[in-house]
Amino acid sequence: MVTKRQEELLESFLCGLEPEQAAVYRELARYLEGMGYSPKKQRSAIVFTCPWHGKQLAKLGFDKKGAPFFALRFSACRGYSRRFEEIVKAAVGKEKHREPACMAADPENFCKGPAEQRVYTYVSPGGERRCLCGAKALAIPGLGREDVPEVERLMEEEHRFLMQYEAQPQAAAGRDEI
Repeated sequence: MVTKRQEELLESFLCGLEPEQAAVYRELARYLEGMGYSPKKQRSAIVFTCPWHGKQLAKLGFDKKGAPFFALRFSACRGYSRRFEEIVKAAVGKEKHREPACMAADPENFCKGPAEQRVYTYVSPGGERRCLCGAKALAIPGLGREDVPEVERLMEEEHRFLMQYEAQPQAAAGRDEI
């Protein structure tokens, strides 16, 4: 359940967007809230976290240039569209790339769940495999109405993963249905 203060926080962000874009962001925020995620201010952004596992699933705000963004954590997801493959490729392909700490010798000290689902992975045409920490929410450039069904599906899939591997046992048992 979202408090009045959380509702005001979200609405203060949405009022800075074009109406059509605000409608898309609002729909996704409501979807997150329906899954048990609450909006919280974190520096200059709004993050959606879940009380059962304490992890962030999505983040929205304005970037350094003042453009709005919606970022989603979807490292545990498989079978996403070419559009989302390109988002992963761009994030993993940055020059200042570092391998995630959880890919080190003792990965269970950092993350839970199968290693291939804890990280974003891109394999270049030359065969080089690069990974990026899966806890990072990746911005979805040009987010529009046409993206909503896939974004919602990815949210559900990532949420199931987090509930299975990161939630407290009593929470996971009571909230598996999402």
